[in-house]
Amino acid sequence: MNKTATFKGYLIPALLLAPQLAITLVFFYWPASQAVWQSFLVQDAFGTSTEFVWFENYKELFSKPDYYKALWNTLVFSTLVTSFSLSIALLLAVMADRQIRGYQVYTTLLIWPYAVAPAIAGVLWMFMFNPSLGIMAKGLRSVGYDWNPLLNGNQAMGLVVMAAVWKQVSYNFLFFLAGLQAIPKSVIEAATIDGARPLRRFWTIVFPLLSPTTFFLLVVNVVYVFFDTFGIIDTITGGGPSKATETLVYKVYSDGKGGADLGGSAAQSVILLFIVVALTAVQFKYIERKVTY
Repeated sequence: MNKTATFKGYLIPALLLAPQLAITLVFFYWPASQAVWQSFLVQDAFGTSTEFVWFENYKELFSKPDYYKALWNTLVFSTLVTSFSLSIALLLAVMADRQIRGYQVYTTLLIWPYAVAPAIAGVLWMFMFNPSLGIMAKGLRSVGYDWNPLLNGNQAMGLVVMAAVWKQVSYNFLFFLAGLQAIPKSVIEAATIDGARPLRRFWTIVFPLLSPTTFFLLVVNVVYVFFDTFGIIDTITGGGPSKATETLVYKVYSDGKGGADLGGSAAQSVILLFIVVALTAVQFKYIERKVTY
């Protein structure tokens, strides 16, 4: 017999919800509302006077070629990181979902990178691929490849993509592995008896049953790329060279702190928020239709 908890009145439910509502209000809605208000203001260099300018910050923002370059960098960066991190994690999860020797050690080693902070991950990859001291850079030069992400924008973008993918693969791996282990083995065995080969079984049975997990990870990875990769970019390239790795979230920081353009930086943060919300809405509206629950 199932027992359900009931409350007489609204006092206890309200007290239970109050801490989470307070955290959401203080750390999300209040800063977001301040950013929206700040985007309509212009301050002098010393912060002594403030002027309400309506949408002038937004107009000036869309008139700058640097902003469109950052938008393009973000599109390329997000596409590469999301596609590679999901595909590599799925491959590793499929390999781990087998009866192999050292399974627990193999799984544990794949989980460890997720515990590394983005800034620390950026430092690790920066040292490995440093053109002067990095061991990987020396290996590339030994085979005749001119490696210098400090001067080459494409190499710098490739480096931050690799670091961001390495950081996110562990998270995706955990969910893919859990999704694979939740698939009934009887379904796979029935397909095997019917003569379906491993590749056909994966694309016709396993992957469709993984679609809820894949959709969830797609949404999470998009948010990760747009926001949580700031530490990686800041420690490895600082947005350079020549702003080749400057994404939207890093431009918000660089213009706000380095350029002292608080109004323009706030306008960029508002636009970035709307972009992420729009992408998430599009994913739920169109991609979720193909999800098999």
